[in-house]
Amino acid sequence: MLRDAVRSLAEAKISPHAAAVDEEARFPQEALDALVANDLHAVHVPEQYGGAGADALATVIVIEEVARACASSSLIPAVNKLGSLPVLLSGSEDLKKRYMTPLAKGDAMFSYCLSEPDAGSDAAGMKTKAVRDGDHYVLNGVKRWITNAGVSEYYTVMAVTDPTKRSKGISAFVVEKSDEGVSFGAPEKKLGIKGSPTREVYLDNVRIPADRMIGEEGTGFATAMKTLDHTRITIAAQALGIAQGALDYAKGYVQERKQFGKPIADFQGVQFMLADMAMKIEAARQLTYAAAAKSERGDSDLTFQGAAAKCFASDVAMEVTTDAVQLLGGYGYTRDYPVERMMRDAKITQIYEGTNQVQRIVMARNLP
Repeated sequence: MLRDAVRSLAEAKISPHAAAVDEEARFPQEALDALVANDLHAVHVPEQYGGAGADALATVIVIEEVARACASSSLIPAVNKLGSLPVLLSGSEDLKKRYMTPLAKGDAMFSYCLSEPDAGSDAAGMKTKAVRDGDHYVLNGVKRWITNAGVSEYYTVMAVTDPTKRSKGISAFVVEKSDEGVSFGAPEKKLGIKGSPTREVYLDNVRIPADRMIGEEGTGFATAMKTLDHTRITIAAQALGIAQGALDYAKGYVQERKQFGKPIADFQGVQFMLADMAMKIEAARQLTYAAAAKSERGDSDLTFQGAAAKCFASDVAMEVTTDAVQLLGGYGYTRDYPVERMMRDAKITQIYEGTNQVQRIVMARNLP
């Protein structure tokens, strides 16, 4: 029922704008409005804060179905979870009430600030600092590659509170867009997901109350990593949706396109490509859904399973979308058809929330 509801909504309200959102590189406001109206913009927020209280699997299905129509739009529910999960995992009850309630209502979005110009895969090498000053902290630094920056009202920011302790000297804070000293860089010009703004976040003597720290001082990096164990599965879901959208389109196309007097779907070479695409998508789906169940239960092997789902599903998405372009031939290479957009959008799923090379390191260190 959930899948049918989200698919119907995505096809009616999100899909018609997907090409224009990509072409104009603009935020998919239509998608946000439709998702908020149907309470699908942040389904993970627990019911006690006014949210839908969806479990990890339901969240995955929402993201998958939105991504099938428009990858940029699927980053609304995905990044709302990424940005707010540190608060849910480690924040005080007061912090949860204060920030989850407007998120659940659709009054605000939440972004996640971990990466920096010199701290990508090596996130513990960050330089953004938070210095205690009475009952406040003063933050200075630059965060890079921040999804939905400038649109989101709230930001979970990781900053160094004790430079002598490397990862154990990092703390997490909630920063608000309206805080004095917060500003944003120009939107990055990207290969794909052009409807989701990616910008730098500048923190220039941003003074925030100490009660906006998420958890204890020095626990921020642990919270950040724990968050990614859960949210990598949402990237697997996004990849899965992109791949499914490409397969669905290609499947329809090959039945219509005629060459040598018959639909190209009748040729065994084409049939085998479609069979492989469908098989790999199904394998990725099973891995992703199993990982979502583990995320919900908090299983001990979640770190491995989350990394495996993200890595496998994103590799599948890249392969399937490339094959979909091939199946459409010259038409697949043009913007008149959606598969070239899907191929461009798929690429980022192999890179963000930890590159697939990093996922393999994570898996190797956490072999079941």
